[in-house]
Amino acid sequence: MSKASDSLVIGLDSSTQSTKAIAWTAAGEAVAEGRAPIPLFNPRLDCFEQDPLDWWEGCVTALTDCVAQVGAERIEGLAISNQRETIAFLDAAHEPVYPAITWLDERSRAQVASFSESFGAERIHRITGRPVDITPCLYRLVWMRENEPEIYARTAHFVDVQSYLVQRLAGGPYRTGWTSADPMGLFDMEAKCWSAELLNALEIDVAQLPEAHPPGTELGRITSEAAAATGLKAGTPIYAAGGDGQCAGLGTNCVQPDRAYINLGTAVVSGVWSPDYRVGPAWRTEIAAQGEGYIFENCLRSGTFLVDWFVDRFMPGGRSDPEIFSRLEAEALEVPIGSNGLLIQPYWSGVMDPHWDTEARGVILGLSGSHGAAQIYRAILEAITLDQVMRTRETERALGHPISHYVAIGGGAASPLWRQMLADASGKQVRISDTVEASALGAGMTAAYGAGWYPSIVAAAEAMSGETTAIEPDAEKGARYGALLDIYRDLYQATSSINRRMVQFAEEGTSA
Repeated sequence: MSKASDSLVIGLDSSTQSTKAIAWTAAGEAVAEGRAPIPLFNPRLDCFEQDPLDWWEGCVTALTDCVAQVGAERIEGLAISNQRETIAFLDAAHEPVYPAITWLDERSRAQVASFSESFGAERIHRITGRPVDITPCLYRLVWMRENEPEIYARTAHFVDVQSYLVQRLAGGPYRTGWTSADPMGLFDMEAKCWSAELLNALEIDVAQLPEAHPPGTELGRITSEAAAATGLKAGTPIYAAGGDGQCAGLGTNCVQPDRAYINLGTAVVSGVWSPDYRVGPAWRTEIAAQGEGYIFENCLRSGTFLVDWFVDRFMPGGRSDPEIFSRLEAEALEVPIGSNGLLIQPYWSGVMDPHWDTEARGVILGLSGSHGAAQIYRAILEAITLDQVMRTRETERALGHPISHYVAIGGGAASPLWRQMLADASGKQVRISDTVEASALGAGMTAAYGAGWYPSIVAAAEAMSGETTAIEPDAEKGARYGALLDIYRDLYQATSSINRRMVQFAEEGTSA
């Protein structure tokens, strides 16, 4: 490694609800951090939007705070991890012409059905690695073309979060990494370029999309204007990283096929690495953050998003109460497995694998006057956990080999109840990383490679991933969770047609 002993890199994680800028040493030690919230707007039913300017303001605030703690001279590079499947619509002057539509948005349900039928669902899956689902940007672009044709025609640039921030920091054309391009659902996963077939179908020119580069590629350098705004040194290089899910996998050193990372974050995302490209209904296929191989990824859209929804909507004071989670955890620990007969289906935002149903919805089953906040809180955690166990087992069956353990990250990994529940219900060891900010660490590893500290991104991951603490499963509790999982498996089929009818009923009421 050719670097000064006090050199640092920054991993910037621009996620759904906040921006974190963390300065990392070559050993993966976090020495400084800046944070800023990102507002999320829900202007009408099933619509979730953001203002790209808030991405930029969060980036500036987080970087300014981080750099001020360590000094700009020590920073040798920057890489960005970002929320995926979120798209901004910009004119030729780089100004938003419409709110950015986030991955949580569900306005394009009709387009999911119509476009997949006209283009071919199997063909979409083979090209993009994704079964037909509402999450990729592909279907929101179809929605925009059909419902806002003037806005669609005015859009000069369709950009992901990373390319937006890189352009603001470094100027020039829009550039991004493969692992931020591929979640948009327009990327040819084997050729590693934008799919001409899909772009033709959408009437989009490739010049309207960011240039897509391999992980670790230098995308640009901090301009003097960006340096003045952030405190970084002008000329600091920015390296291609990308999707927060893939960066999290890298941050936990998940580069072997028997280890699965699990991010207990806004969404619960779990993935296992494979050297070969494969598609299947049990996962969506992503390009791995190191640029070598692929990630077979499970995703439950309602993770801590659902926990926060419950706390903010129904608990006095919501998350503004600093003791709310510790109280709920303590009370839920006294509730037995099965939450006194309460079972939840956590599909508040539809379901991806294994059902791929955009009209699936949340279900609370067995509610009685004897249940209170502790039972509902525990039932939410149990539902998310059981769903993950079910999805992991589907993936194992499809792969033909077991996953030996999870490496847990994200805010939910700080919950002793939740991480023990995952170990017990899965029968697998759960290893807790010594940093919950694995996405920012994965970006930092990429920047460390780009800066020349390591010969490969994999080598950076091995050197910087740190230690883990093991949580062992309890076999007796595992048997009880197994019985509950048998009941949970039947819940989707028992309610799917009713949920579908209710979604249609609600849409009719909205349009009446």
